[in-house]
Amino acid sequence: MTQNQLDKKSEAWSALFSEPMSDLVKRYTSSVSFDQRLWQADIEGSLAHAGMLAAQKIISTQDHAAIEGGMKQIRDEIESGAFEWKLDLEDVHLNIEARLTQLVGDAGKRLHTGRSRNDQVATDVRLWLRSEIDLIDGLLASLQKALVDIAEQNVEVILPGFTHLQVAQPVSFGHHMLAYVEMFARDAERMADVRKRVNRLPLGAAALAGTSYPLDREMVAKTLSMDGVCQNSLDAVSDRDFAIEFTAAASLAMIHISRFSEELILWMSQNFGFIQIADRFTTGSSIMPQKKNPDVPELARGKTGRVVGHLMGLLTLMKGQPLAYNKDNQEDKEPLFDTVDTLKDTLRIFAEMVGGITVRPEAMEKAALRGYATATDLADYMVKKGLPFRDAHEAVAHAVKAAIAHQVDLSELPLKVLQEFNPKIEKDVYEVLSLRGSLNARNILGGTAPAQVRAQIARHRARLG
Repeated sequence: MTQNQLDKKSEAWSALFSEPMSDLVKRYTSSVSFDQRLWQADIEGSLAHAGMLAAQKIISTQDHAAIEGGMKQIRDEIESGAFEWKLDLEDVHLNIEARLTQLVGDAGKRLHTGRSRNDQVATDVRLWLRSEIDLIDGLLASLQKALVDIAEQNVEVILPGFTHLQVAQPVSFGHHMLAYVEMFARDAERMADVRKRVNRLPLGAAALAGTSYPLDREMVAKTLSMDGVCQNSLDAVSDRDFAIEFTAAASLAMIHISRFSEELILWMSQNFGFIQIADRFTTGSSIMPQKKNPDVPELARGKTGRVVGHLMGLLTLMKGQPLAYNKDNQEDKEPLFDTVDTLKDTLRIFAEMVGGITVRPEAMEKAALRGYATATDLADYMVKKGLPFRDAHEAVAHAVKAAIAHQVDLSELPLKVLQEFNPKIEKDVYEVLSLRGSLNARNILGGTAPAQVRAQIARHRARLG
């Protein structure tokens, strides 16, 4: 047999075709350059399948042992870098199968009994994504812990809370950090929920209709620690909604990162001066020596668009596909892989960067005083004196006008001036008008009072371990 004939026999469908695939088509259809990362999942899934085939007496115990030995050698070769990935073999699955057959002969050829690449690749992607979700869960926890740490260090620090980017009310800086902890906690919940639907076994669906071999799919699912099997063979091989759902959850996590990034960028600017990011997370300018640029938050903000774009791409990929499997689905891997890589890298660097943030309390408090942040507190004070809220709201608006005219804070207006807006105002109003008094007054579940912030910190620490 010639080398050309040997090469043709390595192609799983070559007997039907009268001419070899063109090099251009090989390059166009090949996925081995990027789906190599599925190799561990492919070996894991294949070993579980082989064990089941042996248990069901579909292959012999000798073939099973040979497959296990061959897969061990392949694992060693890939880990050492000695494995030769071949473009002609198109993808990770055929590369591993061809090497297995080279090592153990006919036993390797029997491994594919009762399965197709369609259910094989769907299984591999699910196994790989499951492990990546577990890693992401740990990274989300690390970021939350870093935010809880900085929150605990700054419970008493007063930050101007904004709506419409206008000074609204004073809040604890720690309270502000915990808002992001809540967001990332929900991201972790979403990932855990997605994992349940990822962790289902397509193997055994074969090409699209199931198989005539007496497979024990539940055994394979148990071996692979999966939560169950896909119940419809057509659906099992053709849908990628689990990848879309993951990318949607990843997009939300990146959007939370992007919102946080925007605030860090604003706060670090000279116009705010609320924080400083450690030098190792910033860069300079090639022309302006005074610059220290927040490149990490800026780049994360940009990478958010990249991940959201992958979500749109995957949705579009699936929207027009008839049942069952179509080659379109080869295009699910690169956006999915890049989404995982981008999210993991971003979470990892942000957990480190948060630990290097220096807070500037004086700048924050000064900014809070500029915006009449205690105006609502004055209105609430008047309501407690018997004035209807809408009337109190109107009276405080006139008081703010007076403060602006005198270029002072509300707390600096003389008592006589304040009493012009409501004669029931007394000296105790100045405690209400202080930033600290405003902060302490919001002692309600979920509020910004330091006592509540500390309670939330304790809750998060118990939850995160």
